[in-house]
Amino acid sequence: MTAALSDAQINDGLAKLNGWARVGDELTKEFRFDNYLAGLAFATSVGVIAEGLDHHPDLRIGWRRVNVSFTTHDAGNKLTAKDFAAAAAIDALNYP
Repeated sequence: MTAALSDAQINDGLAKLNGWARVGDELTKEFRFDNYLAGLAFATSVGVIAEGLDHHPDLRIGWRRVNVSFTTHDAGNKLTAKDFAAAAAIDALNYP
């Protein structure tokens, strides 16, 4: 079982990310795009990263936006270092 992070660790992790927020026990961010296909391409990139990390987010693809949310199921649906590592990898894509 993966260890859940404390509130202080979560706040520290958030300070290192670009635009991510804690919503309950999820790490989430909305990405916006000029068109639907750009968002779809981004979601595919997120999927490739997630598969490589073996840590998969919930994705909600809409018109010109993609919402990405992480939580760690084997930690009781709490936030862990896995969530922050995945978010940082997605930030490295340098999407808006």
